[in-house]
Amino acid sequence: MEKKLYPFKFIPVPSRRPWGGDALAKKLGKRFVECDDEGNETEIAPDAVIGESWELADMGFVDSVISEGWLAGNTIGEIMETYLERVTGEDVYNYYGRQFPLLVKFLDINGKLSVQVHPDDEIAAQRYDALGKAEIWYVMDAKPDAKIYMGFNREMTAQEFYDRCKNGTVEQVLNVISPKKGDVIFITPGIVHAAEGGLLIAEVQESSDMTFRLYDWGREFEPSSARQMHLEEAIDLIDYRPFDEGLYRKGALWGDEASHETCSAHSCSCDNHDCSCGEGHDCHCGDGHDDGECHCGCCHDAERGHGAHHGAGHIHDAADARIAETLVECPQFCVTRLALSDPLHIYTEKFGSFIVYVCIEGAASIQVPSVDENGAARMDNYEIKAGETVLVPAEMPDFFLVPRDRSTVLLEAVTRPVDEVDAYIDPETEAFLEDEYYEGLEDEPEEGTENESGASPLGFFGAGRGPLS
Repeated sequence: MEKKLYPFKFIPVPSRRPWGGDALAKKLGKRFVECDDEGNETEIAPDAVIGESWELADMGFVDSVISEGWLAGNTIGEIMETYLERVTGEDVYNYYGRQFPLLVKFLDINGKLSVQVHPDDEIAAQRYDALGKAEIWYVMDAKPDAKIYMGFNREMTAQEFYDRCKNGTVEQVLNVISPKKGDVIFITPGIVHAAEGGLLIAEVQESSDMTFRLYDWGREFEPSSARQMHLEEAIDLIDYRPFDEGLYRKGALWGDEASHETCSAHSCSCDNHDCSCGEGHDCHCGDGHDDGECHCGCCHDAERGHGAHHGAGHIHDAADARIAETLVECPQFCVTRLALSDPLHIYTEKFGSFIVYVCIEGAASIQVPSVDENGAARMDNYEIKAGETVLVPAEMPDFFLVPRDRSTVLLEAVTRPVDEVDAYIDPETEAFLEDEYYEGLEDEPEEGTENESGASPLGFFGAGRGPLS
């Protein structure tokens, strides 16, 4: 009898950073170990300076290890190689291949996080054979003097930014946010960002380590603290426009100023108001279509890209709207905040994806219907508490999410790949012209459709990997 997959928890992997602190151990109860060159494990002291806790990562150099159950000791990479679409879902697997598409971390930013930027998927694929890096920051805690630097406070040029990074005056042109607990920021590729002063952050991002350090607050000029910099390499990756406030969602602690809108970018990167890229602009094609319908690129991109999977998207019943708020929805991921006050019955198959839960506050139980060896019905329980992450495989048809604390808050992350629509192609146009001879061509497969299942269309996922023997 084939064993069924179950919710996976992982052993957190610490990352020492000069800007880190001790909140991961003291506030989230993390117990970290590290290995020496000979594989000997040593427990890290609770007051050690740790900047990041990698909760779920399939990066090769960091490969999360399952901590519980009959698959304990296996890495997420090994699980992906063996169980394939059973973990991620068929559509996600066909798009991304054997690399798990999301990476989850907790950040403790006590000192000054370097000014940095991430590339988008297209540039990352072309230049580095990797995924780009879109990410969401959820502020779990913030000291009164904490700051997040996000984008610019005015229009910038590459030359001015370069000069300011070199002469140490870049802070003057950065947009400053004074964050509160519960705030959300969607960090899109190209947005220059940094932070300081006491922040505990939950981060969900693409499975990528593409970070380019632009300015390190003077540390780069001291031999004892200098780290590799990437200013020249990344100068053309930066979005030099003023910060888009639509990417920042103020939490409940802001009172009347709190936002309930999903974080989204309201302007397109081409800066052309007659464009057809579909990134937040109205259609300018006119209303005079013969059939009464618009088939231009911008309308269909908006419908099939950011719009369509939103409607089908966060799969909770209407009655759940009071507890489920979509924070970010983009082609790379959808992240929802669940204020879990009552049990929820989740039907995984409706998502068409795995589901990742990150516990922000309180505790919850994932209860999975099952049967014992005698065929009697039972519930298998998997606990998750604040500071923990659980991956629910796509093959699990349904489960119950039950709060164990009155103030339980979870982040729920899924991936729904969206095929881009070429703005110059009318999707309603027939594939063959009238009065032309195409005998036999109608039955030929379209170019590129021969790819076997699991081979990423981007070409660089799962290279050299095969199922375990």
